[in-house]
Amino acid sequence: MIKVCLADNHPVVHYGIKAYLKDNSEISIVGQAENYNDLEEILSKKTVDVMVLDLDLEGLSSINIVKNLVKEYPSSKIVIFTNLSEQIYAPNALKAGVSAYVHKTAKLEALSSAIVKVHGGAIVFSDIVKRNLALIGKRNKSERLYRKLSTREIEVLRYLSDGKKNKEIAQILNLNEKTVSTYKLRLLTKLNVTNLVDLVNKAKTLDIV
Repeated sequence: MIKVCLADNHPVVHYGIKAYLKDNSEISIVGQAENYNDLEEILSKKTVDVMVLDLDLEGLSSINIVKNLVKEYPSSKIVIFTNLSEQIYAPNALKAGVSAYVHKTAKLEALSSAIVKVHGGAIVFSDIVKRNLALIGKRNKSERLYRKLSTREIEVLRYLSDGKKNKEIAQILNLNEKTVSTYKLRLLTKLNVTNLVDLVNKAKTLDIV
């Protein structure tokens, strides 16, 4: 039996996944977390084979936290289950060490299949992501700089789009405020815009936030 912990802000997501898996003979839900602190508490007390984790989980401010989860709980595989764009966020999730990325628009069958596959040692990403990773590798340096934002830049952009100020973002990501300003300037350059409003609008157009 695969022991699974669900980590998502929304009770309806917990309910839906539990209802779908209730008759599944391979998967057992052993924990439910509605924020990162709950998740850590569950992981410290229970054996978890697979974490089903939303990147928007309260308290999960950075992909670096996901990297730490991978290091601290190497026997627990991570399946990302989120509304965030797979094309934009899955490559960085893969680099962080997660085992699968399933978008919330997918059928729950895809999620249960991913849980079983990663427990068996597989890495599960869509063909779209695989093609994007291959294309990124083929681009020249200047093209990559424009099209491929770093993990930190994407995180800063997400918080800027939420209306947060540089100081707030610095506190959330544990960065210097000047460093956040630097990331903001890089984003303006890479997305070829001159102000914050256009930056956020461009990010939405490209499905980055």
